[in-house]
Amino acid sequence: MTFITSDPDRFKITLEVVPPEGADTARLMDKILPIANLSFDAFSVASNPVAKPRMSAMAFAALLQQKTGNPAILHLTVRDHNRLGLTAELWGAKAMGIDTVIAVTGDPSAKNTDHPATTVNDLNVFEMITLAKDSGMTTGAVLDFRPEVDGLAHEIKRIEKKAAAGASFIVTQPVYDSDTANRIKQGIAHVRVPVLMGILPLLTARHARFLHEKVAGIAVPQSLREAMDTAANPLDAGIENACDMLALARHTFAGACVMPPFERFDILDQIL
Repeated sequence: MTFITSDPDRFKITLEVVPPEGADTARLMDKILPIANLSFDAFSVASNPVAKPRMSAMAFAALLQQKTGNPAILHLTVRDHNRLGLTAELWGAKAMGIDTVIAVTGDPSAKNTDHPATTVNDLNVFEMITLAKDSGMTTGAVLDFRPEVDGLAHEIKRIEKKAAAGASFIVTQPVYDSDTANRIKQGIAHVRVPVLMGILPLLTARHARFLHEKVAGIAVPQSLREAMDTAANPLDAGIENACDMLALARHTFAGACVMPPFERFDILDQIL
């Protein structure tokens, strides 16, 4: 029984980590180890986010578990592996003591970048959820409500299919206001799986604008962008919003996934 399915009435917190570029883990581990004793339930290890190469998420998740004693959730994408590769990763993760996985489509690959790559998509994300469940893993899925195109209604249908395929918990894209949180809660209440609300702290006004204008799936409300613009200390304002969102998640969802940007793990003690 994993931390997600055990004690269902207890609020769960995960911390998202992006593995390092290259094979050296020392610098990143030096940032992570000081926060290992904070009050949270598991690390959540991303796999090649924004389609740029990083250390194997499975390898780094296993290292995190070994060095910190905290559980780690493995992200796996259908973008990067065919059926054989996904099966091998799932079995390998299980052998390394990782029992929870999040099935992800993955950010689109592109050939006109510094890291050109082919998108695999041998399975779709629904088939991967079933594969992971059948491999004995507690399996999660992502809710990408695409606020820039008002895509919640479409995403609710995908969440229904993900739950039917075997997803036992859901993690949302970052949320910055109560209206969005409540619309998500009401929209998927009938699915009856635990939901962890994504929380991505804002660091600067420029960071807030970039996320809102350039990153699909994230919308930072205008009032918050203006508050970041006028704040005497924008970082404090970003941390305050993250604290507010964590308090909101405690009243709205089963948990939260906090996503410290740019390896800013030093701000987590103020948020948690």
